[in-house]
Amino acid sequence: MTRKISTLLSILLAVSFVLAACAPAAVTATEAPVAPAPATGKTVLKVWSFTNEINTVAIAFEGKHPDVDVQYTMIPMTNGEYQTKLKAALGTADAPDVIALEASFVKSYVESDMLADLGSLLPDAKAANTYTFVTDVGSNAGVTKAFAYQATPGALFYRRSLAIEYFGTDDPAKIQELLSDMDKYAAAAATVKEKSGGNTYMVASSGDFQNPFFSNRAQPWVVDGNLVVDPMVEKYIATAKLFRDNGYEAQAQQWQEGWFAGMNDSLVDANGNAKKVFSYFLPTWGLPYVLAPNAKSADGAHDTSGDWAVITGPLPYQWGGTWLGILKDSPNMDLAKEFIRFSTLDEETLTNWATGVYTNDYLKAIDPNVAPDQQQAPGDFVSSQNVVEKITASFDNSDLSKFLGGQNSYAGFAAAAPSVNAKLLQGSDDAIQRALNDPINQYLNGAMTLDEMWAAWKDAVRNEFPDLIIP
Repeated sequence: MTRKISTLLSILLAVSFVLAACAPAAVTATEAPVAPAPATGKTVLKVWSFTNEINTVAIAFEGKHPDVDVQYTMIPMTNGEYQTKLKAALGTADAPDVIALEASFVKSYVESDMLADLGSLLPDAKAANTYTFVTDVGSNAGVTKAFAYQATPGALFYRRSLAIEYFGTDDPAKIQELLSDMDKYAAAAATVKEKSGGNTYMVASSGDFQNPFFSNRAQPWVVDGNLVVDPMVEKYIATAKLFRDNGYEAQAQQWQEGWFAGMNDSLVDANGNAKKVFSYFLPTWGLPYVLAPNAKSADGAHDTSGDWAVITGPLPYQWGGTWLGILKDSPNMDLAKEFIRFSTLDEETLTNWATGVYTNDYLKAIDPNVAPDQQQAPGDFVSSQNVVEKITASFDNSDLSKFLGGQNSYAGFAAAAPSVNAKLLQGSDDAIQRALNDPINQYLNGAMTLDEMWAAWKDAVRNEFPDLIIP
């Protein structure tokens, strides 16, 4: 991402984040630009995305390939425009060569026959030591169709001062031991409530549990045409209910004002009483684009910067990310594959991306017409383990590490990434999981019984997938 998200903008983007399964990409409401005429004598490569993020790499690619004109088209996905226009362009002269695929819908494309086989790039992925879960997301039935420049393992962020107050230490190793599984996390929540007199919540929203639990299922949602409710789904519901009934969570909806307010100590209850939040489940992009920008309240009265730490937390998980694929009918297949190799598997590119080499000045040296805000700030967690190992130490004294009280943020994510498993992801996941949101909220609020919740969810899934066998 190239733009920071302020509190206000974060709230305005709430709907788009939910629809996009909380992607790490900033969404804008501008219309897709009209592609310019190709530069004389250059080969045109059409790249479509839903943010301006990958345009940074596109410009860097032109710097290495001066005979190529990358025509970059950015289409927002606030109301599904990106996928709508992409599907409308398929099979036409306007179709792009390379397309960006967000985590919430990447599998639906990978499982389809729209994308080209990128198996020829697997040796490059092996050489870069690409995280297995990143490749798994872009693969289906043994065929790899997409690669990502990011890895987005999840972690748990907690307040250092509150950890000292309630547990006598803020040391990440000791806090990790205290919170190493969900049973311990729930026990710690009881301690926090008791010692704070109910003025500190363990977590802001029960929705924060969804990704960790869903990422640790033994079975996917659909097996042989049957809907499957894995025991981890049932444990997610039970945990959410436990936290709601016992007052361990602030009942703040993700991406809404109260959720952000808990990040900067401006949260208050219905009676105006000040409340605090001990921890947040967030992925790699959650640190620079969500937590850090919202650590200071809008009025400047509250600022929790420097009072945070990061640990692996009770469950390994993955959240968000952007993959790149090629439409199978692309007339520029070899060039498109080179673009994806350069963007997602080239160690020099990934190092430059992660360490802030791609500044606006760097890009303007390639293209003087680059927008003044086009750049990539340091800190994004990349998909190559080789690169991660080489650059982790360089973040020892970074701004993000200072935000974490001196802790190296990159090291924390590096510790979490190898445990992530994304083999269960399916194209139908997003619709099935969204169908659960309203019933579970009604159940947590006491408006439905548990049996009524399951029935309502299954009815919604049945409407979405009429051929699915639902027990």
